[in-house]
Amino acid sequence: MKTANTDIVIDKVVLNIGIGQAGDRLTKASRVLEILTNHKPVQTISEKSIRDFNIRKGLPIGVKVTLRKKDAEEFLKRAFYAKGNKISIYSFDKQGNAYFGIPDYTEFEGMKYDPEIGILGMDVAIVLRRRMGYRIARRRINRKHIPQKLRISKDESVKFLKTKFKVSTVG
Repeated sequence: MKTANTDIVIDKVVLNIGIGQAGDRLTKASRVLEILTNHKPVQTISEKSIRDFNIRKGLPIGVKVTLRKKDAEEFLKRAFYAKGNKISIYSFDKQGNAYFGIPDYTEFEGMKYDPEIGILGMDVAIVLRRRMGYRIARRRINRKHIPQKLRISKDESVKFLKTKFKVSTVG
């Protein structure tokens, strides 16, 4: 028997555009995320130097936005519509989170190609949690691991997205 406290909810949705370099393309990516979400993006900073890709430690290499609650649900509806209401089964991990990519921002409804911006794709990460129980892993006093009965399985997250967003799984 499931109670209201063990229902699955969307914890957050993270949109990420990785550019790999600072400069003009980074500001364009920031503008795309701001247009799509109406939130101000945050720059992601490289943690180590990679000589082959010409990346130095501390250099801004991408932008991201974290959406929660109502904003996350509204964006997911638009993102799934852009993907044709389909998500691959391999997009889910063991913890019940889902990840997928959108190859171009113009796939969103109402977005038109802007030659100044060019073609920019993005990664979308959906983090799911149960309504109750996840606080024990984050609290400061008496922190513990999340018990197995409160963890979300891959099948539960697939079922949640199917019922909440009418998404079909492929492959």
